[in-house]
Amino acid sequence: MMRKSEVIAAESVACLNKALCHLKDIWEEIGIPEDQRLERTNVVKNHVKGLLDMMIAEEESLRKRLMTSIEKCHKELSKLCLELQSPPFQEEKSGTMLQREKELRTHVEVMLKEKNQRMQALKALTEQDQDLCDLLCSQPFSISPGCVPSMEQLENFHQHISCLTAEKERRHKEFVTLKKQIILCMDDLDQLPETSFEKDVVCEDEESFCLSKENIDSLKVLLQQLENRKAENKRVCGSYREKILELWKRLQIPQEERDVISEHMTLSKKRNMEALQVEVKRLEELKLKNMQNVTETLRKEIAVYWEKCFYSADQRQAFMPYYDDDFSEELLSLHDAEIVQLKQYYEDHKELFEGVHKWEENWRLFIELEERAKDPSRFTNRGGNLLKEEKQRADIVKGLPKLEKKLKAEIEQWELEQNREFQVNGQKFMQFVSDQWELYRLEKEREKQERQLKKSKQTEEDMVYGTVIRTPTKRRFLGSTTPCKARKLNPTSSTGTSNSTIRSVIGGTVCHSPISRPPISASKGNGVKTPGHSKPPHQGLLERNKENICHLTGGVAGMTKVPASPQRNFSINSVASTYSEFQETVKPESI
Repeated sequence: MMRKSEVIAAESVACLNKALCHLKDIWEEIGIPEDQRLERTNVVKNHVKGLLDMMIAEEESLRKRLMTSIEKCHKELSKLCLELQSPPFQEEKSGTMLQREKELRTHVEVMLKEKNQRMQALKALTEQDQDLCDLLCSQPFSISPGCVPSMEQLENFHQHISCLTAEKERRHKEFVTLKKQIILCMDDLDQLPETSFEKDVVCEDEESFCLSKENIDSLKVLLQQLENRKAENKRVCGSYREKILELWKRLQIPQEERDVISEHMTLSKKRNMEALQVEVKRLEELKLKNMQNVTETLRKEIAVYWEKCFYSADQRQAFMPYYDDDFSEELLSLHDAEIVQLKQYYEDHKELFEGVHKWEENWRLFIELEERAKDPSRFTNRGGNLLKEEKQRADIVKGLPKLEKKLKAEIEQWELEQNREFQVNGQKFMQFVSDQWELYRLEKEREKQERQLKKSKQTEEDMVYGTVIRTPTKRRFLGSTTPCKARKLNPTSSTGTSNSTIRSVIGGTVCHSPISRPPISASKGNGVKTPGHSKPPHQGLLERNKENICHLTGGVAGMTKVPASPQRNFSINSVASTYSEFQETVKPESI
């Protein structure tokens, strides 16, 4: 079987022969002499030959470039395999030259990329190692910076850096803690740094301090000396300060009053101790006067956070002090602890609570729009409110599942991290959502059954009394060619026609109760006619009357169609409950 390229080559030769024959015919017709024909034929031959020679030269150049590239890639691969300490590359000889070149070049690029990554990693690790060693006064990691490191060497280097970093963090944290304590002790003792070491600790930048083991040990010794010297002064003032801080928080003392005694809250000298004693006495008296007000203020704040955190009634009842009217210091402390816990709980899970609140708002709006959709009078409203409501409802229906999916993922992650259930009003949120959808589904099912029952009753009435079907007055069948005025329907009949009858009017058919009727020949002259040319209803429109005739027996379908009594009244017992149903009744194809 010939290749496609060979077929195309044969076609090219055929095209050339055909072109030469065509030229020959043209020359014959023109009457060009033989010598000029020979000359022109040579021009064609030289042009084609030159074009082919040029193409051959280009392809030969490509072949040479491929061979050169293959040889170059072989050399680079051998070198890279040695540098990266990887086994020699085994080339597959079965492929074509182009495939081999591409495979080798790709492999070279991969190995070069790996080499660069290793060298960059080595450079970054070396810089980190040098900085850490200078800070911790330790020895650097032993590795040659000029050679390409192996993966094992890089892994060991990473572990070394991780150990040094952890040690640095530990020492720095310890240094910061010791420094703060030393500064506080010196302030309490009115002591300034004396030795060069103390000045380095207190005055110099934290990042520039050498975190050697010897310096950390010296800091501990210095701190112990300062603490021993201030212990006696601090013993008495410490209890006063704790009491004052506690009373400030309980009584919600404004910052202005706190600032008056703020200078005495850090020092432990005699004048500070006396001022602290007076402040404690004043706060104790104030606490007795405002115990009830403070507690009630906290209760209001607790109630707000209960709402924000969706606490159930049982969870609220669990905090018994909230309902205790025996106002005391212990009761106040319990309220303080509760509000702190609630605030922290809300802040830790603020995004979840906001998401739940957003879902509740959307669900409430969704139910409200569903209720509006049941009101038939909305179809007569002007100003585009119906379209706006339907658009808003569609957006909510589309957005609710996305929001639920997002909340579900966040809650599952939260429960996995916290190892406990996330509850809203004492119930798992996703269960609450499922219950709401189930209630909604059951309600829709109930409404559907009611509509079906109503429709069934209407069909039974139509079977007994008959259904008058009229062609719409303002819209004609496509077959109507003669324009004419449509006569108006009887107001009583038009307003009293049921929903199923309206659809039958559009279809252009008549269904009557199965009672004896005159023969077809007797009713020919009295049938209901469409204004203009009387033509049979469109076959596609007859299909739309299945809603009514599907409940009838086979005998009813073949009964004679005669006009109903003009005195008969019809009633609209059901209307479209949603905008989508309303649209179905006015689609162009149904007219």
